Amino acid sequence: MQFPSLDLHTLETLYAGSTDAAADFLVNLLKRIDTYPDPAVWITRLSTDDVIEQLRQAEQCRAAGLAQPLFGIPFAVKDNIDVANYPTTAACPDFAYTPSQSATVVQRLIAAGAILIGKTNMDQFATGLVGVRSPYGACRNAFNPDFISGGSSSGSAVAVAAGLVSFSLGTDTAGSGRVPAALNNIIGLKPTRGLISTTGVVPACRSLDCVSIFALTCHDANQILSIAAAHDRTDPYSIHASALSAAPTPPLNRFRVGVLPPAQEEFFGNQDARDLYRKSIDHLNQLVASVIEIDYTPFRDAAKLLYQGPWVAERLSAIRPFLDRNPDALLPITRSIIETGRNFSAVDAFRGQYHLQSLIQSAAAQWEKIDLLMLPTVGTTYRIADIERDPLQLNSNLGYYTNFVNLMDLCALAVPAGFLPSGIPVGVSFIAKSGHDHLLINIGEAFHRLFNALGATVHKLPNSPTPCPQSDWIKLAVVGAHLSGQPLNHQLTDRRAHLVRAGRTAPLYRLYALEGTNPPKPGLIRTNSTDGASIELEVWELPPAAFANFVAAIPPPLGIGTIRLDDGSDVKGFLCEPYVIQNARDISHLGGWRQFLCVRGADDAG
Repeated sequence: MQFPSLDLHTLETLYAGSTDAAADFLVNLLKRIDTYPDPAVWITRLSTDDVIEQLRQAEQCRAAGLAQPLFGIPFAVKDNIDVANYPTTAACPDFAYTPSQSATVVQRLIAAGAILIGKTNMDQFATGLVGVRSPYGACRNAFNPDFISGGSSSGSAVAVAAGLVSFSLGTDTAGSGRVPAALNNIIGLKPTRGLISTTGVVPACRSLDCVSIFALTCHDANQILSIAAAHDRTDPYSIHASALSAAPTPPLNRFRVGVLPPAQEEFFGNQDARDLYRKSIDHLNQLVASVIEIDYTPFRDAAKLLYQGPWVAERLSAIRPFLDRNPDALLPITRSIIETGRNFSAVDAFRGQYHLQSLIQSAAAQWEKIDLLMLPTVGTTYRIADIERDPLQLNSNLGYYTNFVNLMDLCALAVPAGFLPSGIPVGVSFIAKSGHDHLLINIGEAFHRLFNALGATVHKLPNSPTPCPQSDWIKLAVVGAHLSGQPLNHQLTDRRAHLVRAGRTAPLYRLYALEGTNPPKPGLIRTNSTDGASIELEVWELPPAAFANFVAAIPPPLGIGTIRLDDGSDVKGFLCEPYVIQNARDISHLGGWRQFLCVRGADDAG
């Protein structure tokens, strides 16, 4: 019997809301993982009992009315990301510690019902793009074990490509969330810096680090991002959603996409990879308004700064006390790279910043002509034996098209784009300016469908009932009976609505339990006083026609107005006419409708 695809839509359909179905699937998945031939994918695996206990807790949350949009969805995290009560090693056993609290992003995913399967192998201290720099073994390519998987998020990428988890978290400083995605035929999303909190993540270059997402489809990556992204006051580099571009996504046939001119292509002697990129440009011409050759020089020169400039000193800063105490704990190749950080002074750091800023200014002239870049994710790939003979230069080659992205504060999406004669995929990356993440998903989805393959599995892309939202879709905040799992949520999903994210209002509102409504509903009212509360909500997105149809059916005293969110942005949402609060119960102190339902249920039981 063929094992099902692990994309989100397939599993949601398979489970059909049943905890028993989810439990049966997860138990069989763990057996499948046990038989996977490369144990170097994992550093720490959770037991079957621990996995089923997570599912039980998710079911309890769902029964209490809490949103579980990822109910029963299996995932993995790179082992430089904290998970409470499990060791974090960063692929260095002597560095290992056991945190009492999970990283913020892990907390958000588990709170949404996702089920953690384990922690994955990686290039030590996230220093490498090859996937072989680990004392836990070289994590091998999902298509051919003689080839590298790519790093540093090697295990996280292979776990998705091999059909062992639905999605995984990596980190991306130099390209670690994109290179292994390309080499394993999956989606690799590196969002704008600060969009996902890095609290609880072992830093590599803290000012550049991003948590990245590996998934089987662009739709899945976007869904995970909508849950994982949130402002986090404990992360000094965290940004508010209001920092993102509010411009609508144009139709694909209006996109202007930059590509490499033939004279600036670098494929390190791999003509087959060059041919795949030129074919990708041909495909691109079928999708977008214009394909424009750009000058890659400022991007190329910025890429060189990451390991040839003072940012190596930031890698040293991240682990210097440990390295000074335990120099022999690091692999020789990792230690040699990080130790070069001692060669840079504070003056060098400022000079590097000045040089980078001049390159960003030069690149701005290219961005005036285009909306996106489409570059090879990697120029070539290598066998593990090749990397063992020349570990530095070949690793550097893999970052030729990725190293500049975080330095220039850009966002990127790696997408499958075909296979080399060796059977190894290489892919392309779409790259956009900071805050323009919304431009990546739709073009990535359209491009991916030209190739229609999910990792190293036999499965094809599903026809998801909730496609990536289009530019004219309308966001709607809900606070009561339309929340996920609540009795009127179907009025959204029946209209193809898409859950964007959970969140809260600004502390400007009062929430009331309305009398005589069936099913029970709350009323949200903005207050002019200083005693406003922050109320739990969800933001959904609907097509314009569906939004109009939905609004027309709303009964009084409810209506649609403008709601201020806690990040300062505004969105349309449910508000209530003030006259009804005379006989309504003020439940603002509870923080949300689900909390009220839990309290009311406890009172009824008592």
